[in-house]
Amino acid sequence: MKNRKETENSSLRKRGRPPAFDRETVLAAARDTFWQHGYDGSSIADLTAAMRITPQSLYAAFGSKAELYRETLEQYRRMPRPEPGNPFEANVDTVSAFERFLTNSAKIFTAPEHPKGCMISTAVLNCAEENEPIAHHVSSMRLQTLDVFTTRIERGMAEGDMRADTNARSLARFLGAIVQGMSVQARDGATTDELLALIGHATSELRKYQLPQPADR
Repeated sequence: MKNRKETENSSLRKRGRPPAFDRETVLAAARDTFWQHGYDGSSIADLTAAMRITPQSLYAAFGSKAELYRETLEQYRRMPRPEPGNPFEANVDTVSAFERFLTNSAKIFTAPEHPKGCMISTAVLNCAEENEPIAHHVSSMRLQTLDVFTTRIERGMAEGDMRADTNARSLARFLGAIVQGMSVQARDGATTDELLALIGHATSELRKYQLPQPADR
């Protein structure tokens, strides 16, 4: 049998042990809080209230607010898209790949079940000095997307569906600006249909660099 001291120590350990939780579920709650209010605008109290855990549990599981934010950004990237699969790896021409990517973006940015806009494309544009490492992290994620856009355009040039004189980086920046603009407009109340109409103008610009393809392509 346990003596009284052992029983008291066991009781203390149980009381101090954070309750079990599903990591993806609490991450989703934190993600939506950051998505809605931004990094600076989301306090630990806001986050723990949404996640339904204690501050002690948050720090024990994630280490810091900054690390929690990084994990929520990665979860955001893993969110299912209306049209599944990576459009840039699909066996389609360059314009179709970007049209699919932008269409997915428009639908995600305006979906009713979570905050509006893009969590990454317009995140942490301005922040307190002590949060600059987070701003640099998000900026690096945007640059990664720019690299993906550039690579896909260069692939189209190599495969012969985009003009050889296309400035791939400049065109990628144009498309990045479209995504960021869509995010801001979604936050300001633009509807899915309005963003889809905007995409029509973007794809019209892309088609200026598209080469005619054989009918059986």
